[in-house]
Amino acid sequence: MASYPGCPPPQDHAPGTQPTGAVPHPRWWERKGVRVTALATLLAVSGAVILALVREQTGTEGFLVGLGLAVLPVPLLISAFRWLDRVQPGPWRNLLFSFAWGACAAALIAIVANSFATRWIETATADPTGADTLGATVIAPVVEESAKAAAVLLVFLFRRRDFTGIVDGVVIAGVTATGFAFTENILYLGNAFGTDQLTGTGPGLTSVTAATFFVRIVMSPFAHPLFTVLTGIGFGVAAVIAPDRGRARRVLLPLAGLLAAMGMHAFWNGSSSFGEYGFFAVYAAFMVPAFGLLTWLAVYVRHRELRTVRAELSAYVVAGWLAPPDPFALGSLKARRLAREYAAYYGGKEAEAAVTEYEAYATSLALLRHRGRKGRAGADFVVRERELLEALWERRHHARPALAYASQVAAPMWRPPVYAGPMPHVPAYNPYRY
Repeated sequence: MASYPGCPPPQDHAPGTQPTGAVPHPRWWERKGVRVTALATLLAVSGAVILALVREQTGTEGFLVGLGLAVLPVPLLISAFRWLDRVQPGPWRNLLFSFAWGACAAALIAIVANSFATRWIETATADPTGADTLGATVIAPVVEESAKAAAVLLVFLFRRRDFTGIVDGVVIAGVTATGFAFTENILYLGNAFGTDQLTGTGPGLTSVTAATFFVRIVMSPFAHPLFTVLTGIGFGVAAVIAPDRGRARRVLLPLAGLLAAMGMHAFWNGSSSFGEYGFFAVYAAFMVPAFGLLTWLAVYVRHRELRTVRAELSAYVVAGWLAPPDPFALGSLKARRLAREYAAYYGGKEAEAAVTEYEAYATSLALLRHRGRKGRAGADFVVRERELLEALWERRHHARPALAYASQVAAPMWRPPVYAGPMPHVPAYNPYRY
C-alpha cells in the first residue's frame, strides 16, 4: 500500500504487537538513569566509608591537617590536565566522575585490599618487615593501578564519544590518579601529624609532617598521575583502532599500559630499599625524565590534533558548511581565544558560549572525519557527522565574525588556502533546509 505525504505509513504488524525491526525497550537495569543512580550511590557510599576509615586512622585533628595540606596540589594538577585538553575539552561530568572514583572508590579498594594482603603475608611468614616491603612493592602497585584503571575503562566503555584518542586517555587517567593521591596524602599527612603529636615535636622543618609534605606534595605530586597515565595511553591508542579491526590489540594495548603503570609504581615504591640515597637516585634518574617524556608526548599529540583540525575542515569549506577563515582559526589556540573574547565583547555571554560550543563541535567534526578517512570511525559516522554539522550551522551567526576577526589578528598576512585534495563524502550544503 502506498503512503502519501503527511500520512503515517501502513502498518505491517498486528495491532498491539511490536513492529518488525523495532528496537526493544531496554530492561530496567540497562536504562541510563538507573546506571547513573547506581554509580552515584556507589561513589557516595565509598566516600562516606573512606572518610570514616581515614578519620579513624588519623584522628579528627590529623584528618583536618592532612586535608588542608593534601588539597594544595589538586588545583594545579587539574588545571594542567584541563590545559592539555583545550583542543577538544571533555565534559566536566567525566572529570568529576574520574576524580570522585579515584578519591573514593579506588582509595577504598586500595586501603582494604592492601591491609588484607599485608596482614595475610605477615601471618603466613611471621615477618612484619618483609610483609610491609612486599606489600608496598608488589601488592600495592597491582591493587592501586587496577582500581584506578577501572575509571578509565568505564569512561572508555560508556562515554565512547568523549574518548577519542591519547589525550582523552591521559586526562581521564591523570584526573583519576589525582583524586586517589589526594585521599592517600590525607592519610599519610594525618598520620605524620599524629606521630609528631605523640613525640612532642612541634611544627617545623624537622617534623615528620614537614618531611612528608616535602616528599609527597613538593617533590612528587605527579607520581600517581604519572603511573596511571600509562594506562590512559594504552586506552587512548586502543580508541583510535577501528571497532571491526584489531580486536586483540584493542584489548592488549590497555593491558600493556596497565602493566607498565604497575611496573613503574613498583619501581618507585621500592626505591627506598635501594640504599640511603636510593629514593633520590630513582627520582632524578627515572621519575623526572619519565615525567618530561610523557609531558612532551601529550603536548605533541595536542599540537597534532590542531594540525588535523586545520587540514580536515577544509573540505567543509568547499562544500559550503564553513567559512574560509574557520579552519585556520580553529587550528590555533591563540585564534580560538581571540574569537571567544571578540564574541564576549560584542555579543555578551550568549555569543561567547555559542563560539565556545562552535569550536568544540568543529574539533569533534575534524577528528571524526580524520578517523573516518582512515577507516576507524564507527557505524554511526554519517549520523554523527550530520549532527555536528547542524550544530555548527545553528551557531554560525555568532561564530563566523568572531573567527574571521581572530584569523586576521592571529596572522594578518594569512589568506585562505585553495583546497586541492581529494573530496571524499561530504554532506551537501542545502540552504533551503535551514
